[in-house]
Amino acid sequence: MKRGNTIKIIFAGMSLTAFLLGGCSSGNSDGGNSKAEAEKVNVVSADEVLNGPEIEVTFWHAMGGTNGEALNKIVEEFNSKNKGHIKVTAQFQGSYDDELNKLKSAQMAGQGPNVIQVYDIGTRYMLDSGWAVPVQAFIDADKWDKQQIEPNLLAYYEIDKKLYSMPFNSSTPLLYYNKDAFKEAGLDPENPPKTLEDIIAVSDKLKKKDSSGETVRYAYGMYTYGWWFEQLMAKELLPIYDNGNGRDAAPTKVVFDENGGGAKILKIWNRLIKEDVMPKYAMNSDDCTSAFANGKIAMTVGSTAGLASTLAAVGDKFELGTGYFPAVDKESKGGVSIGGASLWIMDNQDDKIERAAWEFIKFAASPEQQAFWNTKTGYFPITKGAYDQQLYKDNVAKYPQFEMAVKQLRESPAESKGGLCAIYTQARQIVETNITKMLNGEQSEEETLSAITKSINTAISDYNLAN
Repeated sequence: MKRGNTIKIIFAGMSLTAFLLGGCSSGNSDGGNSKAEAEKVNVVSADEVLNGPEIEVTFWHAMGGTNGEALNKIVEEFNSKNKGHIKVTAQFQGSYDDELNKLKSAQMAGQGPNVIQVYDIGTRYMLDSGWAVPVQAFIDADKWDKQQIEPNLLAYYEIDKKLYSMPFNSSTPLLYYNKDAFKEAGLDPENPPKTLEDIIAVSDKLKKKDSSGETVRYAYGMYTYGWWFEQLMAKELLPIYDNGNGRDAAPTKVVFDENGGGAKILKIWNRLIKEDVMPKYAMNSDDCTSAFANGKIAMTVGSTAGLASTLAAVGDKFELGTGYFPAVDKESKGGVSIGGASLWIMDNQDDKIERAAWEFIKFAASPEQQAFWNTKTGYFPITKGAYDQQLYKDNVAKYPQFEMAVKQLRESPAESKGGLCAIYTQARQIVETNITKMLNGEQSEEETLSAITKSINTAISDYNLAN
């Protein structure tokens, strides 16, 4: 069997069991399977697929709505250019979590896709599974210059100087703020707060009450989301996990309880509620984003991928401003880590299908397609050349708020790139559950930190014991 697939089938069963137990893999940083190394892959020439009989490529993705429509346009254009030789069939699989769960079941049955879009926090799991063929093999064969990828995106996905997947849709968090509210409060509408400490300091100026004394506008809203916790850790330039934040090897425990980052973040997050900077309803994502769009909250945080929808929701109610995702305080010297997803080529024992899959991924990563993707979705272009495309320039001229996102990304140090863990989804849920309890006054900051630490570490330990 090709590239050690007997090993992969055995590992697939172990991985599914481990996923249900909810832990992190203890595989090696090269992906946990020596047969998945780039130098072990047989890469056929492009001519064999671009000039041969039609090859069908199945592509699983998690893009619904407007994003899904844009992705289908990219697929349609690729198929048109390669008619009779390569045909990509895009299949929507639901949410990122739904898609990854379906992949695990499909791999057990030998019915997985040829290309799959996996979210950033699924990177460690995909590395450890050994199910994918590293795109580095095709990069090396084609002498495709990976330095054309935005440096901070490359920093996140590159492991041991190898790319195992191609970044595709990437985002970072931003501060969104109401410029009209800033003007009304006597604040500089072109200089939003850069830290949570600063937000607390100006909160009384932005807060607005009606004649009965009821607060009709709060200063800030930050719904309970594990990604915000991770971003605040990145701003502190502190790791979440051991083993080089899960990049030198798969993590065995969290370290935010030891390095002070967790306690610092929980304390200021709790202050937002205690000092009436943020209403409790803003703990819910839908309520928070709706309140901001309707002027009931002066500032909030959200993904750059949501910029277009935020602009649409705000409409002409007020002028929307964008700023850097706020750090805890002025001592925070880090930047932001990316979110989004990348494209993986699955090992399906067919060299020509894998080469055809790479041809599609190259096309999707091209400057032209990335500029198109950005204008339709708000995700960053992953290749530098996309920023020179007229389509991109026209879109930024129309929506200058996006320039802040690019500036923030490029100024973020590589050390803020974020960690890797196979159970990131479960870890986020643990963080969110306990922060919600803290904000509701059900447990102290110390109890919250202890509960998060113990729960994640137990999940890691359970997995490692199972394997």
